[in-house]
Amino acid sequence: MDRRNVQKRENRVEKKRLFECDMVLEIISVYCHRKHGTQKGELCSDCRALSLYAKDRIEKCPRMAEKTFCSACPIHCYDRERRAKIREVMGYASPWMLIYHPMQFLRHVWYSWKT
Repeated sequence: MDRRNVQKRENRVEKKRLFECDMVLEIISVYCHRKHGTQKGELCSDCRALSLYAKDRIEKCPRMAEKTFCSACPIHCYDRERRAKIREVMGYASPWMLIYHPMQFLRHVWYSWKT
């Protein structure tokens, strides 16, 4: 693989990492707003801790180039308690993303379908 292709691959992986991080943070934000009554753009302490943990896991993901999303990854980077919490958050807030952030939601669906 020549240097230009390596650079393109690294850029693609970094864009994917940023998109996944943004998507998770938006989903947590929607969850917190709807479940905990926080103002849009604000997080309660529990949701803030979960978002920081998720961001850290995404930034350190060793399989970002190969996997679609964390739910489809064979490696479980989240500890058991936080994995259960993020499943709860995703299950509740993901459908609301179509209302709050339709373009981001559709992009996520497209990316999931494409890969």
